[in-house]
Amino acid sequence: MKVLLLKDAKDDDSGQDPYIQELGLYGLEATLIPVLSFEFLSLPSLSEKLSHPEGFGGLIFTSPRAVEAVKLSLEQDNKTEEWEKSLKNKWNAKSVYVVGNATACLVNKIGLDAEGAHSGNAEKLAEYICSRPSSALPLLFPCGTIKGDTLPKMLKDKGIPMESMHVYQTVPHPGIQGNLESFYENQFVAIGPSTTRAMAAKGLPVSCTAESPTPQALAAGIRKVLQPNTCC
Repeated sequence: MKVLLLKDAKDDDSGQDPYIQELGLYGLEATLIPVLSFEFLSLPSLSEKLSHPEGFGGLIFTSPRAVEAVKLSLEQDNKTEEWEKSLKNKWNAKSVYVVGNATACLVNKIGLDAEGAHSGNAEKLAEYICSRPSSALPLLFPCGTIKGDTLPKMLKDKGIPMESMHVYQTVPHPGIQGNLESFYENQFVAIGPSTTRAMAAKGLPVSCTAESPTPQALAAGIRKVLQPNTCC
């Protein structure tokens, strides 16, 4: 069976996208079509905030793109050396919360220690943050312009201060129309609740939602769809 995944390809240590690899174990032939591109925003302002860790209680990353924005902001502002010498250590003295292993990996690559990667999505990360000792200082949350409200609301309800900052925006991939025209599938499995809501808003059918944004969870969701009389 062929499966269409609307996402960018990302190679792991084996040189193959982990979703293609995982689905292949179950006889599923996956095709990846990128549907989104990203534009970075407010990088000078982000660099300025990163230069003053004393003003924050920690960091929150819910997407790899936000980590890329941090790295790019430091490079463009010629602060990479300062980051390596002192800034990253000052941030590591605080909590750095992340969603998912992919984001955690990128956070580690810029020299930060990540926690909460096991949470899987923003809601579960918010629960994890709320279970930890909190600071009177706000958590810095670099994010996209279409971030969900779940995490900010949950932290606000618990009295945990947070400063959100839009550092990238999502735009349609320029090649999406041609790519989709050459490959159409009328049954979709969404990776996580945010993707499900976005697809539903566009009138696209969702057969099942993966419990977390991992190849294993997606494969499990597809197997449930393929099993008669089984509901996700």
